[in-house]
Amino acid sequence: QVQLVESGGGLVQAGTSLRLSCAASGRTFSNAYMGWFRQAPGKDRSFVAAISWRGGSTTYYADPVKGRFTISRDNAKNTVFLQMNSLKPEDTAIYYCAAGEIGRHGVVLGTSGYEYDYWGQGTQVTVSS
Repeated sequence: QVQLVESGGGLVQAGTSLRLSCAASGRTFSNAYMGWFRQAPGKDRSFVAAISWRGGSTTYYADPVKGRFTISRDNAKNTVFLQMNSLKPEDTAIYYCAAGEIGRHGVVLGTSGYEYDYWGQGTQVTVSS
């Protein structure tokens, strides 16, 4: 079992940066790949970024955020981060952290919501133009 709590959201201007954090509790964190998803008003939830389990040597990003966002993890602190640079108004959304237990879905990291087992409550990111 993994519990996830996101933090770090807020209201920022376009072109600036934010770093989201996701604190995980539960002894299976190191055995889970982690991901970030977002849901903008009136839109479906979409994949943002994912990182593989343990050392996090593999990462994957959605095209809209490639080159601007960076996902990382600190297993010693049971935390995953999403560094967001050069923010745009279209990045405005609720951002969700998710964890997927390795071996359960047959993937090294997930890019779809159904490949994840645990979800946080979300943190709001608003980017003004």
